[in-house]
Amino acid sequence: MELKISIVTCSDTRDLAQDEAGAALEELIAAQGWTVASHTVVHDDVDEIGAAIVAAADDCQANVVITCGGTGLSMRDVTPEATRAVCDREVPGIAEAIRAYSMTKTRRAMLSRAICMQRGHTLVVNFPGSTKAARESWEAIADQLEHAAQMTAGGGHTN
Repeated sequence: MELKISIVTCSDTRDLAQDEAGAALEELIAAQGWTVASHTVVHDDVDEIGAAIVAAADDCQANVVITCGGTGLSMRDVTPEATRAVCDREVPGIAEAIRAYSMTKTRRAMLSRAICMQRGHTLVVNFPGSTKAARESWEAIADQLEHAAQMTAGGGHTN
């Protein structure tokens, strides 16, 4: 299955050129032979983040939407709330796997509020905003994305 993955970066700058974590994710997606369906930068705002997730899932028809940033403890970190507002079902194991893997790198991973949910036939995964943490999150789950996307789309188990 060829994946179409959209990236939604949550940042105060709202400048795609300064989105180092998003750029790193674009490279990692391309290295797998998958397609970047869209890449946008939005403010740390529930409505803006939610609208970007909806556009990526519904308009771009991405199999996976990766949000980048807004998962911490700051009051402006609202990505999990935005994700819940526009998605249907939780997929807690993916967020748990990211935190467990990241805990082997830094104890601060336990402070992440990132979640994973389904919006229709699209998987939405929250990643932290730093380039290092985004790469680590990718490492934690990339090998499961094809199967997760296939299952989310209504496909059966391959193994």
